[in-house]
This record gives sequence, C-alpha cells and structure tokens, in this order.
Amino acid sequence: MTARILPYGDHALLVELDGLDAVLALLRGLEATRPEGVVELVPAARTIAVMVEPRILSLSAARGWIERTPPLPADAVEERVVELDVRYDGDDLAEVARVTERTEAEVVAFHTGTPWRFAFGGFAPGFAYLVSDAPVGDPLEVPRRATPRTAVPPGSVGLAGTFSGVYPRSSPGGWQLIGRTDATLWDETADPPALLRPGTVVRFREVR
Repeated sequence: MTARILPYGDHALLVELDGLDAVLALLRGLEATRPEGVVELVPAARTIAVMVEPRILSLSAARGWIERTPPLPADAVEERVVELDVRYDGDDLAEVARVTERTEAEVVAFHTGTPWRFAFGGFAPGFAYLVSDAPVGDPLEVPRRATPRTAVPPGSVGLAGTFSGVYPRSSPGGWQLIGRTDATLWDETADPPALLRPGTVVRFREVR
C-alpha cells in the first residue's frame, strides 16, 4: 500500500491512498488502534482525513501512528451490521435491469444478496456511499440518470456507478432509484445522529 501523508491545517493530516479498497483497509487499521487525541477519521474515495487534538496527540505523533498502522482486511475486525427493509418498487428499477442486462428480480436478488459496506459520507448529512462485496468482475454498475430529479423522496434507495445509497431527506439527485425504506438515516436528536457510519455493513432485505 502506498500512502502519502500531508499536512491539513493545524489540527489534521490528510492520508492519500491508491483507491477506495486501500482507504477502507487502512481505515479499519486506524479504527482498531486509535489512540487518545484522535477526534475523527473521515474517509473519502482516495483519502482519509485524520482530525486530532494537538494538545493530546501532536501532528508528528499522529503521523508516526499512521505510518506504523497496517491495513486490515474486512474479516479481521468486528463490524456493525444494519438491516434495512426495502420495497423494491423504484421508478428506475426497469431501467437498471435494462442497462445491466438482468431481470428486475435479478437486480433485487443482487442488491439483497451481498453485504454493502460504508465507504464514505456524501453530499447530505446521513448519506453514505456503500460498496458491495460482490466478486471482482461482477459489480452492479449503473450510470447516473441523464437528467437528475429536482426532488428525490427521503428513504429512496438508489444506485450510481458501483455504489448504492439511501437518501436521508428530500433533495435533488441523479441516482437510479430502485426502492424505498422507512428507516431513519439521520436523526439530530440521536448520538451519533447518522444510522450509517464508518465500520457499518448494510444488508438490504426485500419486503412487500
């Protein structure tokens, strides 16, 4: 794994990596060995922002910790599992089936038949980009809509590229919608407020 550690202001370091798989593997290692003074770990597609309290953990000490931390495979840590009940009646389900050359039932079977892991947070509080554990070469890869919707209902379950996600609230969006859930993805009165967060594995379950 190639990692580049860069300064990121007075209270953080930015770790640049080769890709999302490397991000998730190092993130598991950092979470498992997290020292006092680390305030937050924020993953993205190719980076991890490591936020620290310098009075407790200096940036130089944080850099040394990152450099010494090995990446971990998914089966090396205990992950939090969240099950989401989904009604697969989305407006774009037929289009997803067409572009992936599957039947609608096969799209649903794929979506419910593989675990989806939190990769990184998205454009709205509570929105998570989820990646599947599908075998290499068998992803459900779906293009975004040519014309985004001006308003996507909360709880909508969508696909874009090789990601899946659930809209936590009504917002514009260009993901292909395949279903909907009644789960609350973001609750400001809860601690933490996000249902889906780093270290979470999501299993989608079909309901009628």
